[in-house]
Amino acid sequence: MSYLKSDNEIAIMAEGGKILASIISEVSLNAREGVSLIQLDRLTAKLIESAGGKPAFLGYRPEGAIRPYPATICASVNNVIVHGMPTEYVIKKGDLVKLDFGLYFKGWCVDAAVTVAIEPVSDIAKKLSAVTKQSLKKAVEAMREGNRLGDVGYAIQNYVEKNGFKVIRGLTGHGIGKRLHEDPSVLNFGTKGKGEILRAGLVLALEPMVAEGTSQIIQLKDESYATADHSLSAHFEHTVAVMKDGPKILTMI
Repeated sequence: MSYLKSDNEIAIMAEGGKILASIISEVSLNAREGVSLIQLDRLTAKLIESAGGKPAFLGYRPEGAIRPYPATICASVNNVIVHGMPTEYVIKKGDLVKLDFGLYFKGWCVDAAVTVAIEPVSDIAKKLSAVTKQSLKKAVEAMREGNRLGDVGYAIQNYVEKNGFKVIRGLTGHGIGKRLHEDPSVLNFGTKGKGEILRAGLVLALEPMVAEGTSQIIQLKDESYATADHSLSAHFEHTVAVMKDGPKILTMI
């Protein structure tokens, strides 16, 4: 069952989304050669606390997980797609670093992610990141009242595949609100005109996850997910609301 939010509730989520967007901007600038993933995690924790928020991932145990998540952000490098643990790994030139953030503010949750390319990166890495980011924009454009979830998935899949990459099939976006994960699941592929009708008040975390060479995933020992063929991956995410006058991205400055 999907939970529709009121305009006032969406306004609170947008307030939290602006805070999260600002934090993401600062942390992304610090994602550079010689910095460890755990340093980025600590910086994020400090910024969230200073903003009066609460980390959404810390202590969260998603369905199927063996243990609660022990960090503030997910930090996934190269072939690791999502849910990577922020370790002592030191970022190096050529890395594609995916940073995923969740924030509770005034009781409401927002979720967003970026891929940071640590220059110089390969041409294929640049293209992969750019295509994934643009596919998110295509998904946002499809978030209009009266459209269906299949339209959103199709927008991502069509753009990604036209550019020669693969949509990850075993991982999805999701509804979001009082809880980090709500119904519905949001596939990154689909058929136009199929699936749940999008209604004003629906808020979704749209998060295309795209790989260079495969749509298949494997789960690693730390419970992160990586491409089955070890090829590069990219990930971008926004929290987006369906409004009467069109889609509204809540996680933008």
